[in-house]
Amino acid sequence: MIKQSRIVLGGALFATFLTAPTLIVRAADDVVVPNEQLVVDGIPKIPKSLVERVAAYSEQRSASMLDWHPVRREILIATRFGDVPQIHRVVMPGGARTQLTFYPERVTSARWRPKTADGFVFSKDLGGGEFFQLYWREAASGKTTLLTDGKSRNTGGAFSLDGSLMAYMSTRRNKKDNDIYVMSPTDPKSDRRVLEVEGGGWGASDFSPDKKRLLVEEYISATESRVHLLDVAAGTKALLTPAGEKAFYGSASFSRDGKGVYLVTDHGSEFQKLAYMDVASKKLEILTASIPWDVSTYELSEDGKKLAFVANEGGAETLHLMELPSRKALPLPKLPLGTIAGVRFHSNSRDLAFSLSSARSPSDVYSIDTATGKLERWTESETGGLDASKFSEAESISWKSFDGKMISGFLYEPAASFAGPRPVVINIHGGPEGQYQPGFLGRNNFYLNELGVALLFPNVRGSSGFGKSYLSLDDAAKREDSVSDIGALLDWIKAQPGLDASRVMVTGGSYGGYMTLASMTHYNDRFRCALDVVGISNFVTFLEHTESYRQDLRRAEYGDERDPKMRELLMKISPLTSVGKISKPMFIVQGKNDPRVPFTEAEQMVAAIKKNGGPVWYLLANDEGHGFGKKKNADFQFLATIRFMEEHLLN
Repeated sequence: MIKQSRIVLGGALFATFLTAPTLIVRAADDVVVPNEQLVVDGIPKIPKSLVERVAAYSEQRSASMLDWHPVRREILIATRFGDVPQIHRVVMPGGARTQLTFYPERVTSARWRPKTADGFVFSKDLGGGEFFQLYWREAASGKTTLLTDGKSRNTGGAFSLDGSLMAYMSTRRNKKDNDIYVMSPTDPKSDRRVLEVEGGGWGASDFSPDKKRLLVEEYISATESRVHLLDVAAGTKALLTPAGEKAFYGSASFSRDGKGVYLVTDHGSEFQKLAYMDVASKKLEILTASIPWDVSTYELSEDGKKLAFVANEGGAETLHLMELPSRKALPLPKLPLGTIAGVRFHSNSRDLAFSLSSARSPSDVYSIDTATGKLERWTESETGGLDASKFSEAESISWKSFDGKMISGFLYEPAASFAGPRPVVINIHGGPEGQYQPGFLGRNNFYLNELGVALLFPNVRGSSGFGKSYLSLDDAAKREDSVSDIGALLDWIKAQPGLDASRVMVTGGSYGGYMTLASMTHYNDRFRCALDVVGISNFVTFLEHTESYRQDLRRAEYGDERDPKMRELLMKISPLTSVGKISKPMFIVQGKNDPRVPFTEAEQMVAAIKKNGGPVWYLLANDEGHGFGKKKNADFQFLATIRFMEEHLLN
C-alpha cells in the first residue's frame, strides 16, 4: 500500500547527494574540469587542492529501507556505490549489501510481489526528467522486463494482498491526466485502464482484500484532498470522504476484513491525525487524538493486529505502535532524535523495519522485534572516515515576524574553536508545503567543521508540520509574507552575539530557490551573496511551462495565472520583475530536464542579472532534473559552491 510522503527539497548546497568525487583534473593547470554534461558560465577555476580538502565529506553514503522479502527475513534497500543509488539486498542485520540493479540512472524504489516472492517491481527515470517507468525483475534469473510504455510518466505500484494485481498511475493517454491502471506484474499484456481522470493529482493507494475495490485518492492541494472507492471491474467510483468539505484525506488503506479504511486526515483538527472510517456508515474515528502533531506515515501489519505510525513532533519524528483492535499503545525502544522513513512490517507481522537519520548518523535501516522490543541495525553507512560523534546537532530557535507571528527553525553552530561571530548561511526548504527536519547533514558538515559557517534552516509560514492554518499563511496574495519572515530572521541574527550579520548568504532549492531570489530583491543590502537552485524566477512563466500534469496542482497553491488579476499579482511578486534590485553575487544551478521548474526559469534570471551588470555564476547539467542526482555532477557543484562561499561570503 502507498503511504503519505513528504516532498522536501532544500538548497543543493545542502542536498543529501552523498557521493564520492569522480572529477577530471587537468594536470597542466592542476584544476578541476567539469564533465561533458555540465555547462559552466562565470565560475572561476577550481584548484585540485580543494578536491583533496573535501574528500572525506564527499565520500559518505546512506541507505533507505524499501521492502521486506515476502518469505525470508531479508530486505531490499537503496544505496549508492557507483554514480547513483541502486537496489541492494541485505540478508541479515549488519550483512553485506549485494547490488541487484546496475543502471546509469538512479533507482530508488522497489516492492516485492507479495506471497509469491518471484520478483519485484522497481521504477527509474531518464536524466532526472521524472517520466518514471516501471520494471519487473525476476528473482530467479535476474531478468528485467519493462512494464510500462517507455514514454509516459508512471508512478505508484499498490499490490493486492495476494500479489496477483498491481495498480499504478500513468499519463500515457494524453501526457497530462494521471489515469489508474491495473495489471499482473508478470504479464504486461494484462494491463488495462480502470479509471480515466482529469488532473495530475490522482493516485491508487490500496486494494480491498477481495481485490474488487480500489482506494483512489484525489489530491487537490495541501489542505484539500479526497478518497474514492473504485469498483475495479465496472470502473465506477464513489466518494468515500465527505462531499464539499475542504479537508485533507489521504494515505488510505483497507483494514484486513475490508470493512474499514485507515487514513490520515485533518478533519476537525489543525493537524493530520490517523483515523479509521467504517465503509458502510462512513463514520470516522480519530485514533491519535491525544497527539498534537501530524502523523506523517503509518503501516498496518499483515495480520491486521498492529498499527505502526510516525508523528512529526516539531520537526523530529517519533515512532509509535498500536495494538488492534484494542488501540492500546505498545512499548518500543527509545530511538535517537531524527527523521524516520520507510516504515514496513514483515509478513510475519512481528518485525518492523524503518530508515532512521540523525545529526550524527546518515540514513540507515533498523528493525524492531515488536514482541520483544529488540532493536537491530541492518546497515551501517560510511561517513568518509570522519568522527560523526563530533558533528553539530541542531538547536531549535524561534523569532517574531513582522505581524507578531512566531516563526521557528533549526540552527547548527560550528565548533567553538572558531573565534568571533560566525558567518551564516540561511537555507530555505522547498515545497512550499515542505518542512526542514533535522537529520544528517552529510557533506554540509564541511561548512560547519572546516569553514566555520553557521547553518540556519527556517520553517517560514506556509511550511507543513505546524497545522493547516500555518500552512495557509502564504497562499495567493499572502505569498510575500513568507519573505518578510526572512527579513525578521535577519533582525534575529543581528541580535545574536555569536553570529555575524554582516556576512549572511541565502540559499534554497525549488520553492526555496524562489524564496532565495525574492529575499535578494527585498534585502539585497543585508546579504553578501546567494545561491539559487532550480528556483522559480517568474510565477507566470513557471505556471505556463511546468509539466502539464502539474499545472493545476501548482495553480491551487500559487494562484491561476490565466486570471488577469492574479496574473498581475504574480508578475508583481516574481523576482524577475525586481531583478534590478539585486547587486550582490549570485550563483544559479539548474538541471536541463527539470519537469517541475523548467530550466528557462534559471536562464531568464541569469540573462537579466547579466543585463543589469550584476555578478552571476551559472551551472547547468544537461543530464539532470530537479536537483543533481549524479555523483560526477553533484561533486562539481559542491566544489563550485565552496569556491563561491570562500570568495563572496568569507572574504
